[in-house]
Amino acid sequence: MRRVGGQADEEIDIAEAALLLAALERPQVGLERYYHHLSLLQRDTAELAARAGAEDDLGARIAVLNQVLVERYSYQGDRRNYDDLHNANMMRVIDRRRGLPVALGILYLHAARAQDWPICGLNFPGHFMLRLDLGSRRAIIDPFNGGQVRDAAALRGLVKSMTGEEAELRPEHTSRVGNRDILLRLQNNIKLRLIQQERSGEALEVIETMLMIAPERAGLWKEAGVLHSHLDNMRAAIMAFEHYLELAGPDPDRQSIAELLQRLRTQLN
Repeated sequence: MRRVGGQADEEIDIAEAALLLAALERPQVGLERYYHHLSLLQRDTAELAARAGAEDDLGARIAVLNQVLVERYSYQGDRRNYDDLHNANMMRVIDRRRGLPVALGILYLHAARAQDWPICGLNFPGHFMLRLDLGSRRAIIDPFNGGQVRDAAALRGLVKSMTGEEAELRPEHTSRVGNRDILLRLQNNIKLRLIQQERSGEALEVIETMLMIAPERAGLWKEAGVLHSHLDNMRAAIMAFEHYLELAGPDPDRQSIAELLQRLRTQLN
């Protein structure tokens, strides 16, 4: 995973990286059959695209992706057990054919990019979305709901359902996010659920994997410091907070973290 942290964003193979993250949680399970499954998604998408004449047809491309992922391989959003940790582990998502929006979105990204189709994740709040482009045409796809195309009205309604009736759809909600941020979003789902379950040690392990992917993210070092402090890992907390202060810039929490760091150093001495 540290190799991913050193790669430029566009160099990251997002599906492979998601599998490697999953393997950190399940080191006893081999990855060969999961790599084989990814190759099948790639092959089947290429075959169906050729038959459908998808070269110049955005709708045909969407239909092909849905035919492969939803119809042929039965991927679906897990509505019944949405908060199940398995829904964000790519190995278990492939095993069970269900997952969170971001996990399913990664499979869509993999299948589309293997055909050199321009596709990206979006910065949509609370529900991961994709945008597939063809020339000046574009469509926003909901991977959790069978790859449905979402128009502005549907997106506005979803924003309100996620963040409150006063919320409005804003341009940043449909702005592109990179591969690294998508992987962090995947892991963040696991981290938040572990914290809610008061499993701080496991949540810290997830943050440490996130730092392998994005070692320059100040906020992750801050979170690591807080959890290390909570677990009485004082030296590790001090180191994490020092990294945060080196990277943070004019962050609103900077002063309070600096004061906390000083108290930890005093306690340790």
